[in-house]
Amino acid sequence: MSKFHSVFFLFFFLVSCQYFEKSIPSEEELLQKRLKEINWNEVTNYPSVAECDSILDKEQQKACFFNYLFTIIHQKMASDSLSTPTKIMDTLDVRVTIFPDATLSFEPIFKKDSVSYDKQKIDSLIKTRLTDFPKIEPALKEGIPVKTQFILPVIIKME
Repeated sequence: MSKFHSVFFLFFFLVSCQYFEKSIPSEEELLQKRLKEINWNEVTNYPSVAECDSILDKEQQKACFFNYLFTIIHQKMASDSLSTPTKIMDTLDVRVTIFPDATLSFEPIFKKDSVSYDKQKIDSLIKTRLTDFPKIEPALKEGIPVKTQFILPVIIKME
């Protein structure tokens, strides 16, 4: 009977090793799984400036950055006005692009139904006024700097 137990134990031991064996996923499987988990429509960290870096909440940091940028743009644009036959104030949307190397680009977006602008003059005004910005850290996606774009309203004073 002890031989029977010994053979049974040996058989069980050999079979059980295969029972506990786990398959190791390949690098490609792990990569594909991770790529499916990533939300490609949203950045991990929004662009930021030094004044907003101490904020830990992602949404509050985003709001801080946009408020800061909005304030700086309005300060830089406030001293200029464009000449028109009547005094009016109009809002012009400006596409702001922050590149991975932390450079900025500003492009006015002219709406068809708004006041007719001297597009070259406004474009020139934006390019000359919106320079010398404080250092802006680009947005990050999984720790890698990425290009981001957004639209900010800018009030144009016309006299």
